[in-house]
Amino acid sequence: MAIERYTGLASVLETIRWQDGITQASLTDQVGLGRSVVAERVAELEHIGLIHSPGRAPSTGGRTAKLLSLNAQAGYVVGVDIASNEMVVSASDLAGALLGTRHRELCDVGEGPERILAQANAIIKEVVREQSSNNLLGIGVGLSGPVNFDTGTPVGVPVLPGWGDYPVREEFAARWPVPAWVDNRVNLLALAEIEGNPRAAKAKHLLYFGAGAGVGAALITHGRLYRGSHGLAGSIGHVAVPEAGVVACRCGRTGCLEAVTSGWAIERDGLMLAETGRSPYLAQVLAETGRIRAYDVTLAAEHEDTAARELLNRTAALLGSSLATLVSFFAPHMLVVGGGIARAKDIVLKPIQQAVLERLPSTGAPDLLVELSTIDEQVGGVVGAAQLVLGELFSKDNLPGLLERLNQPGNQINEGALA
Repeated sequence: MAIERYTGLASVLETIRWQDGITQASLTDQVGLGRSVVAERVAELEHIGLIHSPGRAPSTGGRTAKLLSLNAQAGYVVGVDIASNEMVVSASDLAGALLGTRHRELCDVGEGPERILAQANAIIKEVVREQSSNNLLGIGVGLSGPVNFDTGTPVGVPVLPGWGDYPVREEFAARWPVPAWVDNRVNLLALAEIEGNPRAAKAKHLLYFGAGAGVGAALITHGRLYRGSHGLAGSIGHVAVPEAGVVACRCGRTGCLEAVTSGWAIERDGLMLAETGRSPYLAQVLAETGRIRAYDVTLAAEHEDTAARELLNRTAALLGSSLATLVSFFAPHMLVVGGGIARAKDIVLKPIQQAVLERLPSTGAPDLLVELSTIDEQVGGVVGAAQLVLGELFSKDNLPGLLERLNQPGNQINEGALA
């Protein structure tokens, strides 16, 4: 009976969450439960404050029905996005709206997990202190590279030296009296995409590809991430691609997709263009700053620097050819390319689209949309982290713990936790 109860509660809550302002009659029709059962579940969720009635439905001649909505102010969640050179920490309400955000530059994520996570916890304290509510309900963390979602530990990858198998989730769960979840950044950016992009939200099957410090893919089907075994689905950065030839990768092998399409690969090739003088724009940047960033290559291309534009076109075409394989396998309705490469906009979009369509089999993908991400990458990670936490909190497996916490008067974060 307990399992049925929480399954019903989760179904009712999920439906109300995604259909803000729904009548109980419509809710009953959609969740497939009896009227009395739905009434009981609604009453329970109202009692603990997770849902409320903001008003009544328009009159159709009879008695108006009250509308049910998620109570976004019933608590909040924290998102932590740890990129290769930056950390973003935010608080979001239960509808996913950002309440406050803090940015910190990281000198080197390779300093190791202990130091970086200590910084993260310090920033979380700052964000928590700023909230009018002290009812923190969960924490979501995004890391660059593959993450074992079952254990909340990163799998050893070059972009996070020293982080392999470190108990990141346990670190946060031990520090804060709320559940924590850890995922890779690409998954979080994909969740942010369906939260902030109406076309992506409507796509039943979405393939998201992120190219930044590393590369990775995420598949969302009917609004849910496909994680695969241990949550490691989408770890394609070190798949060999013929076009990469013998190009060395940070993993120690050659010919990896990451070695020719990631941000660091663009920086490497951009530096060569600057040093050889083939790119006057990048040569000037190198002389003035002593370094070349991937974003500098994008700026050079936007300033009609021929060599920089050719570099991005070539990278985009290679990326599109590789993505065609994934499109053929998963047959998504929509392919979204995000990360740093998306900043180049039309310079990379057209070559990606052309390469994907040219490499698809004769059956093709007649309704496939290929777009660049429209999400602000600086906050996309924490937006996705919030969606991750909310999805987990409201699931039938974790709902019992959430209800228990909300039912306890002393469940809030106290000053001791902020010491």
